[in-house]
Amino acid sequence: MRGDPHRSAAGGASPPARVEPVPDEPAATATIAGERALLVADYHAGYEAGLRYERGVDVPSHAPDRRERLLALCERTRPDRLVILGDLMHSIGEPGGAERGELEVLFESLPAPLTITVVKGNHDGRIETWLDESDDIDATVDVVSGKGVALGAVGVCHGHTWPDPAVLEREVVCLGHEHPCVRLTDAVGGSRIERAWLRGRLAPMPFRERPEYEGVSWLEQPDESPPRVVVVPAFNDLVGGTWLNVAGQSFLAPFLPAGLADGEAYLLDGTRLGPYESV
Repeated sequence: MRGDPHRSAAGGASPPARVEPVPDEPAATATIAGERALLVADYHAGYEAGLRYERGVDVPSHAPDRRERLLALCERTRPDRLVILGDLMHSIGEPGGAERGELEVLFESLPAPLTITVVKGNHDGRIETWLDESDDIDATVDVVSGKGVALGAVGVCHGHTWPDPAVLEREVVCLGHEHPCVRLTDAVGGSRIERAWLRGRLAPMPFRERPEYEGVSWLEQPDESPPRVVVVPAFNDLVGGTWLNVAGQSFLAPFLPAGLADGEAYLLDGTRLGPYESV
């Protein structure tokens, strides 16, 4: 790892956080401790194999397309660090077969030098064991708990469990897991599903009820602004998700929607849809 991710390149406090969506892509860039980072969530390598095993549905592999899209993003944004916000793989256990092959080719194809941070998602099982044992991966890969980690002024987690308190102390909290999307209907009744960004600020209520967050400053000092929160759309365009504007849908993260204030939805092209409940 290149230095302490909690400190700036000059050794002082971290600079203000800027998390910027990449236009037309389910990815964002951020400056983390002096490094340019590319953030993606829910890659779900091996998803098609999972569909065959779990549901008996035969779908051609989209692995080459996923890989080329991520490589094109790396070429476009030139990151020093790739941050995967959970569910890099799809199977719950150790990757095998087509899934393992997809991941090996992906890691071999990523540009060097590139530090990779993998936040463990609920689908990532024993991914750190496989990465430790693999002789085919030359990249520097750090696997962190799904509760997340503070990287400079940005806190990252997957979203399937309560975040680490240090994550909530950052200026911006980024997570995946929800696969947020919206259903849009036209004037003649046609509809389509679009992946979406969900952005707002954290609301204190659900966090104040949990003892592990005692001491988190913005929960105890009303004059402090809560962190901004960004729910990143799924990179894998085949997976389902949380329909933000469909009645009866429930969120997957244990702290959403109660922990979200002023939540707004945006399409991948940057179109602001406004408050997600009224889209």
